[in-house]
Amino acid sequence: MVKKFLKNLFSKLKFNPFARKSHVKLGLYGPPNGGKSTLANRVCLDWLGEEMSSVSHIAHETREIKIKEQVNIKNKKGKELTFSLVDTPGIATKIDYEDFLKRGMKKKEAKARAKEATKGVIDSIKWLDEMECVVVVLDATKDPYSQVNITIIGNLQARNIPVLIAANKIDLKRANMDVIKAAFPQYEIVGVSAKYGKNLEEFYEQLFKVAK
Repeated sequence: MVKKFLKNLFSKLKFNPFARKSHVKLGLYGPPNGGKSTLANRVCLDWLGEEMSSVSHIAHETREIKIKEQVNIKNKKGKELTFSLVDTPGIATKIDYEDFLKRGMKKKEAKARAKEATKGVIDSIKWLDEMECVVVVLDATKDPYSQVNITIIGNLQARNIPVLIAANKIDLKRANMDVIKAAFPQYEIVGVSAKYGKNLEEFYEQLFKVAK
């Protein structure tokens, strides 16, 4: 009776601690080249009609935190979810400027890129404390049992942050959803192709379940 009374009371006020959170800070995390920025662009195109970030086949294209405010999505039942979409730099345990040299960059540019990428990794980890929900974007064609993935998942578990795993690139023949599911059985996992927009409806439905 008391709880019902309080709910009715708070429902008449602007602040209602019993209300379902309708606006959350949603972070996209994962290793480099997993498809975070491609997924961010897909979400923004679907619901805002514009892209969010530039993408590249070279790792660490995103080296700064990027935020798109007021992304509002709806599910099949007509419920709405509004969130700030945070696209983060890819997390790596080692960044070597020589890797960029192999991609055709000059030494000065490669060193600058490596320095920016390193700072981006640090910023990504720091921003975890700001996140209310995280989508971990993994390349479904690669081994999920990597040090980077374990580091990301470990940090999320330590902070008790709700997680949805998006196994990206399922349009490729090498994609293996079974391996991803076996690696992280404690989380909801949805296979998507951010590039071609495949299975995005299921992805959005899962977002509603996780961001509650």
